[in-house]
Amino acid sequence: MPASLDAAAFVRQSRHRPVLDVRTPAEYAQGHLPGAHNLPLFEDAERAEIGTLYKQAGRRAAMLRALDLVGPKLRALTERADAWAGGGDVLVHCWRGGMRSASVAWLLEFFGHRAETLQGGYKAFRRLVLGSFALERPVCLLGGMTGAGKTEVLDALAMQGAQVLDLEALANHQGSVFGHLGRPAQPTQEQFENELAVRWRALDPARPVWIEDESRRLGRVVVPAALWAQMRAARVLLLDVPFEDRVRRLVDGYGRHEAARLAEAIGCIGKRLGGLRTRQAQQAVHGGDLEGACRILLAYYDGAYRHALDRRGAVCRPVAAPPGAGAAAIAAHLIAAAAPAPSPAPIA
Repeated sequence: MPASLDAAAFVRQSRHRPVLDVRTPAEYAQGHLPGAHNLPLFEDAERAEIGTLYKQAGRRAAMLRALDLVGPKLRALTERADAWAGGGDVLVHCWRGGMRSASVAWLLEFFGHRAETLQGGYKAFRRLVLGSFALERPVCLLGGMTGAGKTEVLDALAMQGAQVLDLEALANHQGSVFGHLGRPAQPTQEQFENELAVRWRALDPARPVWIEDESRRLGRVVVPAALWAQMRAARVLLLDVPFEDRVRRLVDGYGRHEAARLAEAIGCIGKRLGGLRTRQAQQAVHGGDLEGACRILLAYYDGAYRHALDRRGAVCRPVAAPPGAGAAAIAAHLIAAAAPAPSPAPIA
């Protein structure tokens, strides 16, 4: 029988070995291990058929029908697994760590692969995911008003070796009502949690983790409560960027989108923005005055962000961006600002 690994060991090994998820396409689409390949032993309708037969006629009848369905697929399954594994070791899992993963692992070992399965299956992985966000990490929040260029600075921090958790990249959303524009479809909440947990577990707990100061909801996904609590308790390094620089950055970033889509997004915050400002901003967009629209919107977003900081009692340290500095220089400045003060020298 193929060997099995607990969820934590399975996740660690998944960084170096291909993972074959033998659940149905629908199960995989709902959520899967990051980077896993879907190698379904049964299609969605086939699994439903076998489940019904199990309830109505018993285990033996269901297993015989499963053999009927799987038999013609075995060569194709093996060849697809070979293409992903390249003749090397593989990890295999199903929902509960039962017959589906054991059968495929046995087949692959018969053809020369070393295959290991996941104890408890994907269900055990999800328990690991949901418990991961209580793991403590030294969070350092990168704050700043809308248009401050926080995403570019996070990228620069990562390039300089800092630990970065990019929530917007994982969520495929930039947070505001404009955050979906030009982005791929968002993951499910389950998949967002899976991606987030694997990255969170891999972070060094002895080093700071830079995260953008976000709202908890990013489009249709939500930051898990335990991680959100750590973010709320963290200090905020507040990036101070001149207003006009922020306007220019927003125009550069969003000016490529159609005016109709921008105006539609503005309408989504119409109640909070107010009827007059909403109409003014939409008219500016349709008239090609994107700078004017940004100034109207920043008046709202700046006030909302200040209110949010005050309401939660955030400990903020303003950090002025050096004049004319790019993201790399700002990142180096932030790393220096976040470093703990050196201990005083002992008195001789």
